[in-house]
Amino acid sequence: MRGGRWRRVVSQVGRSVTVWAVSTVTMLVLAGVLPDFQLQSADGDSATSIAMTAALGAGAFGLLSALVWPLLVRLLLLVPALVLGLLVFFLNGSLLIVALRLVPSGDSEAAPETAVIVAAVMSAVASATGAALAVRDDDAYRRRLYRLADRRRRALPPGPSSPGTVFIQLDGVGHDVLLDAVGKDLMPTVARWLGSAAGSGTGDSPGAPARPTHRLTPWRTDWSSQTGASQLGILHGSNHDVPAFRWYEKAGREVMVCNRPANAAELQRRAIDRTGDGGLLTADGASRGNLFSGGADEQALVLSIATRRRGRENRSRAGYFAYFSDPANAVRTALSFIAEVGREIGQSSRARVRKVRPRVSRGGLYPFVRAFATVVERDVVVAAVMGDMLAGRTAVYADLVAYDEVAHHSGPCSRDADQVLERLDRALALIENVAEHAPRPYRIVVLSDHGQSPGETFRSRYGLGLGDLVRAGCGLPVPRRAQRTHSGAEARAAVRAALRRPVEEGGEQRRPSRRSEPIVLASGNLGLISFPDVPHRMTKEEIDARHPALLTTLANHPGVGFLLVRSEEHGGVVLGAYGAEVPLDRLDDDPGPLKIFGPGAADAVRRTHSFPNAADIMVNSAYDPAEGGEVLAFEEQIGSHGGLGGAQGKPFLLSPVVFSAPAGDGEDLVGAEHVHRVLRRWLRESNGPQVPLGAEPEERAA
Repeated sequence: MRGGRWRRVVSQVGRSVTVWAVSTVTMLVLAGVLPDFQLQSADGDSATSIAMTAALGAGAFGLLSALVWPLLVRLLLLVPALVLGLLVFFLNGSLLIVALRLVPSGDSEAAPETAVIVAAVMSAVASATGAALAVRDDDAYRRRLYRLADRRRRALPPGPSSPGTVFIQLDGVGHDVLLDAVGKDLMPTVARWLGSAAGSGTGDSPGAPARPTHRLTPWRTDWSSQTGASQLGILHGSNHDVPAFRWYEKAGREVMVCNRPANAAELQRRAIDRTGDGGLLTADGASRGNLFSGGADEQALVLSIATRRRGRENRSRAGYFAYFSDPANAVRTALSFIAEVGREIGQSSRARVRKVRPRVSRGGLYPFVRAFATVVERDVVVAAVMGDMLAGRTAVYADLVAYDEVAHHSGPCSRDADQVLERLDRALALIENVAEHAPRPYRIVVLSDHGQSPGETFRSRYGLGLGDLVRAGCGLPVPRRAQRTHSGAEARAAVRAALRRPVEEGGEQRRPSRRSEPIVLASGNLGLISFPDVPHRMTKEEIDARHPALLTTLANHPGVGFLLVRSEEHGGVVLGAYGAEVPLDRLDDDPGPLKIFGPGAADAVRRTHSFPNAADIMVNSAYDPAEGGEVLAFEEQIGSHGGLGGAQGKPFLLSPVVFSAPAGDGEDLVGAEHVHRVLRRWLRESNGPQVPLGAEPEERAA
């Protein structure tokens, strides 16, 4: 035992000396190449003196990086995430300038902008050298990964022998998109898990399928096919009264948004009150990069705790510190960040030159937002998951948002999105490899919260947004560009017919009282219209009395699939074109405008109708299965989700075959709450009883 310890010490010292030597050579080369970086005095020094200066400078830089950098990263946690990548370069360059000042000869100097370049190159070279030396050393590899974990892992007891479970959410990746990526050999890790010939690399003959280790199961979302509703249901067992990504609550006179920290915290609290337990991860769990905590003790980059004061119980940004405390990681991620910004600018410019359709604007801050989602968030979350596995945690749930962000703006089946899927597959392979070094066995479950449906935006097709159409249908003033569109003219004609009197053109009509102006919100291809001056959910009869042309205008518009409104006579009705009006309790016999949306649409609509905060008018865009399952987003997205129609409502669940089947023969997996029960059952299968599942939401509500 003692001999082995000494061998590890000698090996570590040898690697450190090698990295130091390579850093010294790198500094000498840079001093010869860069005009504003020198390691000798103006009178000239001997080669030995210059080499000694480089060695001392490289050593001082390495020590400062190891000792000072973690403290700087703690301060960086106060900086907005998008600025973090740029500050990494400047602070790393500052450390190099300090290191050169510490060299006894005092002859070394570097211009500030040159110091940034030299520091970045030296950190990258040192990182690459250290990684190359540790490739064949499992202990060194394990130690490097441990540095990415939370510092407190050292206080944890040895890991149990029962398997842990890692849940990786690939945000926005639909079931069919995943299968297509496997078929195109974009995701060899997933292909191997499924036993496909592509990427398997095993079997009785080259290219022969391997025995599958995982099963792929589609599931169906609720009407609100978006991360807020899905992840709340998956992690906390209830997404009751979450009708969309954003909606207006009349009781509190507030617009709720799922990715607003204060609102996410409130939604989590409501779910816990409804279910009676903390969530999926309450038993030694970790939540990484999610909207909600799932009841985990260990939380990093979790939105629902982002507004609290930081403390031991609140580590919403601890993942940044755990990752960026290693300067090599910081530089590597920062370089990848800049490369991703350049990649997005190039891809969007190419799409513009080729006049690709559909297309949305991708300028402004979007290249930086994309780079953060596809590089920074991915690297930090994956590193946190690796740390959790090496610490032996029982359950980990992490969300990787890269694909969803890119698919919104480039399209769910675009080459841009395919490249993101390739990188996500490499992240899965890394997590799988780390499991071999973990103190307990791990089972990896990969799932998505929704898919994405393609299609141009409502505005680009018809020349006006949903809000413009609603205002026109209410007889309210609309922008001139909307007045000139065919849809705007039709809406104004409908108002004239309904009121049986002319409405002045040219914007001279009398503005009605402000109390009658509706709030129009969008969640992908789902629109929500609320009248804030009415304290209750309005009925069809009340809406018709106030705005006689509104419902007819919306229902007959070619970009609208159907409407849901409350009815004094029927309780709730679905409205469609040409006067279609089907009560909710008759949808099974006569689906009316819901028929095209497929099985389960009627149940999803009826469930949303039961929500206290359903909007006065719920609007689902048109859906065309014959045109690749296209929908019309009410937001500026060419890959959208949030309503009914197409791939957005068909995510996947990729689970190890050692777990019981997610659903029985002939049974569909429907709704995020159902997925929660399946995941909790799997945790019981791995580790015995967890937090009691409790009664079904309907039973608790009763």
